[in-house]
Formats: sequence, structure tokens, C-alpha cells
Amino acid sequence: MVPKVVFSFFINFAAILVLLLPQTADAQGLKIGFYSKTCPKAEAIVLQEMTQVIKVAPSLSGPLLRMHFHDCFVKGCDGSILLNSSKNTAEKDAPPNLSLRGYAVIDRVKAKLEKSCKGIVSCADILALVARDVVHLTNGPFWQVPTGRRDGNVSQASDALANLPPPTANISSLKASFSSKGLNTTDLVVLSGSHTIGTSHCTSFSNRLYNFTGKGDSDPALDNNYVAALKKKCKPNDATTLVQMDPGSSKSFDTGYFTQVSKRRGLFQSDSALLQDPQTKDYVLNKASTSFFKDFPVSIVKMGKIGVLTGNKGEIRKHCAIVN
Repeated sequence: MVPKVVFSFFINFAAILVLLLPQTADAQGLKIGFYSKTCPKAEAIVLQEMTQVIKVAPSLSGPLLRMHFHDCFVKGCDGSILLNSSKNTAEKDAPPNLSLRGYAVIDRVKAKLEKSCKGIVSCADILALVARDVVHLTNGPFWQVPTGRRDGNVSQASDALANLPPPTANISSLKASFSSKGLNTTDLVVLSGSHTIGTSHCTSFSNRLYNFTGKGDSDPALDNNYVAALKKKCKPNDATTLVQMDPGSSKSFDTGYFTQVSKRRGLFQSDSALLQDPQTKDYVLNKASTSFFKDFPVSIVKMGKIGVLTGNKGEIRKHCAIVN
């Protein structure tokens, strides 16, 4: 939503430019070092906790990074992914989010922050900081995170179903989904690089192996040798086995994802779709051999500004899983 202050300066040219931006990208009130006076140790506390977590449970890095994405794409970056179901089914219990893990980690970080600075740091900001730290702790880039988000108090599974692009998405629907959030095609392919860490259940891609067009065939967009390797791990109707999204380096944030996609070994249809658009294909082929570490912080910071609540909007939750 466009802040009220913009309207009071409507004639000002700069304000007109602000009004032309997608409403979902409004980030008025976010700034680097937002807690420098109210909770100066906030970011250090988050990093300290995440260092301990990733040391003993590195497999949580992928799910915790995805949690920030899944939060921001539904009602904006307001921590609504963390709310438990009550009178209605919440986002976290929607089918696209059932594979997320690490909610207890967020609770642990929140408890430490509450002990140090009661009622100051939002759950939405914790998600953004945790995402940055898990990337950094798995050998990826480090960036400054603008903070100042406040927490929302609405979480509905139907919103998750309507806004989260599925792993079966084609390039047209992916571009439309990202565009609706104020993100461009470059952001789409850059942020897809987050699949360099983490795993997926076979159910998210098994149709590509056994029944792609309903005739018992496999997806022709997949490398045949990769299909054979995946079939050894995922039998038909396997709902429990986990497969690395970036085979061989799923716990390391690196260029491996783009290398895999360039070789027609993207695990999801949404990964393979990146080869169906000239712009995204060029990026994939380029980053298969060079780093995307300068681009990723730019795109994830941009994503982290989607639909944020600041100022007097929302609240600072005492517990991330329930509204105050």
C-alpha cells in the first residue's frame, strides 16, 4: 500500500515516481540498522543462534531460506507464514508449505531476542535476517538487511495456494507471478538460484519421471541419465524420500544449481522452465561458470520489501506462532 505521506507531496515529481511503483514493493520505513538503538545486539544474536543451528543441522538451511520466500509471496513479508492455524487453516498448513521445516528455530531466535530486547524485534524481520545468515553460513554471500518490518495478524491457507508458484509452473506463469510482486525476470532467475541448497520430496517432481503426459512417459526436458538416476531414488507414489535439489552440494550455496539446470537437470518443471526464455536461459548459462553472489543480495533485498508493514501498522508479536 502506498504510504499516506506520499499523497501529501503528490505534486512532487519524486512522489509521482513512487506512485508508479507496484504497490507490493512498498518499503517505506525499512532501513539498515533499524534496531541500532532499540536492540543493538539484535543481528548478532540472530547470527549467533543460526551459527549453532546450522553447525548441528545444516539441512535446515534450505527450508529456512524458503520460509522467507514463502512468507513474502503471501500478503507480503509480514511473518504470516509463522502463525498457527486456529479458527481457520493458516498458511503453514497449506499444501505448498507442508515441506517447510525450522519453525522451532525461529521460536528459539525469537526467545533469545525477547530476553535481550522485549517486544522490539518482529518475527518478519527475524525471517529476513535468518535467510541472510543461512546463506552466509553455507558459503554464500553476506548482505545488509533493511529492517523495520512489523508482523501481520492474518494467515490463510487459501492465500498461500493462490500466490505461491508451484514446482510445475511454466515460464509464463512464473514471470507473471513474480511481476505481480514487483519483481522482474532477472529477479526470477536469480532467486531461483536459492535451489542450490536444500532438498525436495519425490512427490514434487515424480510426475516428470513416470507419467508426464498421462502415458507413462518422462519429461523430455529432463536429461535421460538424470531421469534414470532419479528413478532409482524415487519409486512411484514415494511420499517420504528426500532428494537433493543441487546434487552433490545441497548444503553449500554455490553455482551448482545453474550448472545442473544448464545440463537439463533442473529438478522441478519450474527449474527447467528457465531454459525456455531467452533472458533467463542466458543468465543460467552464464552463471553455470561464474558467480551470482553479487546479484542474489540485490534480488532478495528487493523481495524482502514486498508488502511490508511498518510504522503503526501490524504488531510486534510476543510469540511468532500466535497474534498478541
